Formats: sequence, C-alpha cells, structure tokens
Amino acid sequence: MADQITGEPSAPSRALAEPTTRVRRRWITGLSLASLGMWMASLTPLQVLIPIQLQDITPRHKIAALALVSGLGAIASGLATPLAGALSDRTTGGFPIGRLRGRRHRWTLAMALLAAASLAVLARQASVAGVAVLWVLFSAFQNGEYASLSAAIPDHVPVRQRATVAGWVGMPQALGLVVGAVLVIDVFTKLVSGYDVLAVLLAVLTLPFVLLTPDHPLDAADRPRFSWAQLARSYWVNPREYPDFAWAWVTRFLVSLAIAMGTLYLLYFLRDQVHYTRLFPGQTAQDGLLILIVIYTVCVVVTAVVGGVVSDRIGKRKMIVTVSGALIGVAAVLLTVAETWHAAIGAAVLFGMGFGSYLAVDQALITQVLPAARDRAKDLGIINIAIVCPSAIGALLAAPLVSLGGYPTLFAATAVVAVAGSVFVWKIKSVP
Repeated sequence: MADQITGEPSAPSRALAEPTTRVRRRWITGLSLASLGMWMASLTPLQVLIPIQLQDITPRHKIAALALVSGLGAIASGLATPLAGALSDRTTGGFPIGRLRGRRHRWTLAMALLAAASLAVLARQASVAGVAVLWVLFSAFQNGEYASLSAAIPDHVPVRQRATVAGWVGMPQALGLVVGAVLVIDVFTKLVSGYDVLAVLLAVLTLPFVLLTPDHPLDAADRPRFSWAQLARSYWVNPREYPDFAWAWVTRFLVSLAIAMGTLYLLYFLRDQVHYTRLFPGQTAQDGLLILIVIYTVCVVVTAVVGGVVSDRIGKRKMIVTVSGALIGVAAVLLTVAETWHAAIGAAVLFGMGFGSYLAVDQALITQVLPAARDRAKDLGIINIAIVCPSAIGALLAAPLVSLGGYPTLFAATAVVAVAGSVFVWKIKSVP
C-alpha cells in the first residue's frame, strides 16, 4: 500500500509487521496451555483410545482398520490446515468481544470447540465407519486450530527468540501424549470417559490464550483479495520461486513420515512381538506403552528447551536438525535389530532426544523461510501438510511392511527415511 499523502509505501499494519519485542512468560504459558490441550486431544486417541476402540470393534482386522482411520484423518488434516490458515490470514477486525477482535483468536476458539464436540461424539461410535467419519471431522477442526496457533509465533515472536519459544510451545506435543495417556489409562479408565475428559480439556485450556493475550487485527486495506481460485492456489507455493521453503517442506515431510511409521503400531508391537504381558504378568501392553511415553516425554521436554535456547544463542539451525534426525534414525535401527523391552526403552530415550530438539529448532527454521508475512498461517498450513499427510502415507506403508517383513522391516525403513530428512536440510541456503 502507498501512503495517500506522500505517495511513499506505507508501513505494514501491526498484524503484518516483523515482530521486534520479546514475548513474555504469560504469553508463552498461554500458547503452551492451548497447545497442550490440542495435542492431548489429537495424539492420545490415535495412540491409545482408537486402537482399543478398533480392537473391540474388529479384533481380526484391527491393523487395517487403524491404517484406514488414521489415513483418512491425515488427509482431512492436510486439506483443512491451509484452508483455515488462508481464512484467518484474511480475517479483519470488527468482532465485538475483547481479544477476539484480531484475526487469529476467533478461529482458534471456534475450531477448538468444534473439535471437542467431534471428540465427544467419536467416543460413542460402535463401527469402523463411525469412528472414521468422526475422526475425519475432528482432524479437520483440530488442524484448523493448529493453523491459527502455529501462526502466533511468526506473528508475535522476534527471530532471535523463536527457537526458545518454539521449544516451550513444542514441548506439549510430547507432554500432551503422556498426560493424556495417564488420564485415559490410569484415571478415566472407561473409553467414553477418556474421550470426554480430553474434549473438555481441549476447550478449557484454549481459553486463557484467546481471552488474555493480544491478537493484532488486520487492517482492511491489507486484506488480500478473496477468490475461490486464489483459495485453491493456497495449497501451492512455487518451489522455484521459494526453494528454501520447498526444502523445509521436504525435510519436515520426511521426518514426520519417519515418526508416523515408527510409532503407529507401537502398542501392537509391545503386545505381539515384545510379549509385554508375559514379561510382566498382571500388566497390559497399555501399561508398557505408558512407560515408554513417559521416558520419551522426559527426553523431549529437556532437549526441546535446551535445543531451542542453544540454537538461539549460537544462531545455528541446520546442524541441530541434522543431529536430531540422526538420533531418530538410530532409535529405529535399535528396534530393527532387537525386538526386546530393553531395546524399546533405549529407543524411547533416543527418539525423545532427537524429536525434542527437532521440534524446537525446525519450527524456528521454518518461520524464517516463510514467503510472505500476509500469508503466514496459510504457508504454515502448507507446512502442516508435511506433518499430517505422512500419517496417511505412513499407515499405507507400515501395514504392508509389517505384513510382509515384520516389524524389523518397518523400523529399518523408518531409519532410512529419518536420515534422509536430516540430510536434506542442508539444501536450505538462507538459514545457518
């Protein structure tokens, strides 16, 4: 936009300006709580509740059913995130209620409430089709919330603080799974009550961030022109014009694919290969899974925070991302050569260390290669395709790999993919 008086280009609105003021602890805490509720609600069902639900519905076809449900949810997630991001990028002020006047918070709250309602209905399904439909709806709404929450970092956090903040905000991705697993395995032990408590926490933990933190409104003059054709193009960023963004997408896709392949059947791996219940009579495979999740989470929490702080201080992103991907690969190799409980514990440590530092540093790296400030949420939505679609592809790959070659074949393939993701990050030129 040009200034109407001077004819000079006018400064961007605050919503589009590059942030320069460091965010405070209350802001980080609010975003972390919202992220915790979101990740608890999305990861715990896929790791614990849906496998149990499908085991009860169709015990003979549980692996295929889980692959179908997770795959359809991933497709819905990939379609929904850029769309929700593009809509929030175009949302101007004018909403009559306090903090919801900005362009992000109203989307965050609406999507969280719709996702919570979907989760509550999902709890009461008794067919594979019902589980699949409700998981698709939940995935679409949850990733709509993710689109607006992930844009908060480039909207408000200066570059020199981003890896540190991303570490604190990324930590709930691991912490959410362990807290959610404890709640549904040890506290709310019925399937329906487990789903319900996750739905309530998803909604409640979103409120402090959307009601107590600022959300800059977008000036009407800065609003991108809307058209359905332009909205369809939201799912594409030209890799020749923005090569660093394209390589960031590829590396995130590969590491996310490795994570999906390596974790989808972990409960069944403990039950069918490690024979956890024989090793520890009186316990279930869910108990073993919870132990691994706790170990993994502790490692993620430590390395996410430490990795983010170190990266901000030394200014290096790619080196830490490479080491992180290599650790994930080593964890997969360990499970390839040893199908034992002790190997599973060691893999949980390595996986947690690698994934924790990766979460913080790669997220900061991605925010530094976004093509345009006015499309932050939409472009982060495209990045999210690289996070969620591997769940569908990973399920499609993992099922035949397990059927044809067993779990060693699956984990060997996981290692190859993780290492590839850690190497290709060096194709990015604009970030050290």
